[in-house]
Amino acid sequence: MLQEQLQKLELEISHDNLEQLELLVDELLRWTKRRNLTAITDRDEVLEKHLVDSLTMLPFARQASRLLDIGSGAGFPALPLKIVCSALEVVSVDAVGKKIDFQKHVARKLGLPSFTGLHARIQHLQEDESYRAGFDLVTARALTSLEDLVAMAEPFLAPGGRLVAMKGPEGEQEYSASRNRLYESGWSLALHRLVLPRSGAQRCLIELAR
Repeated sequence: MLQEQLQKLELEISHDNLEQLELLVDELLRWTKRRNLTAITDRDEVLEKHLVDSLTMLPFARQASRLLDIGSGAGFPALPLKIVCSALEVVSVDAVGKKIDFQKHVARKLGLPSFTGLHARIQHLQEDESYRAGFDLVTARALTSLEDLVAMAEPFLAPGGRLVAMKGPEGEQEYSASRNRLYESGWSLALHRLVLPRSGAQRCLIELAR
């Protein structure tokens, strides 16, 4: 099921990675029974709405060396991207402690090196010199408005780095409304439209770079 969906999106994943991704789903569903990590409890829905959705970021992650995922929740897209891109250094930030606890548990269980889960608000990290201008890829999934996300993410982007906002179908309207202002502020923008194979749900990836 997972492999078929990824193939429809022309995303190639190794057999070992597929097994690790399935284990991630198992752990998410197990923890959710006790700690309510996600409102989605149907396995097929989790596969599509968490895993497949996260892995639409692979073309960007495979070109990056250090990723910051803002407001990562239970670790999406941070954990799936780290599983598939083993050399990628990942810093995953969320304000909810139990969700970061889960991410750390999965990273230990799967032996994921260079994965840091931080229980923090992103605003509190902006003055930390170890994070400022330190990432060539910053992402956030359905977190906040595009312009607010740009202001939030900008301090963390290295020169030449990219911010990718993961949005639903509303992202296209947001892109159109914000494009001129962001362009005038020095950003280049690109809109990537996607359709999830199982449900046909629409997704938008809004790519921004200085």
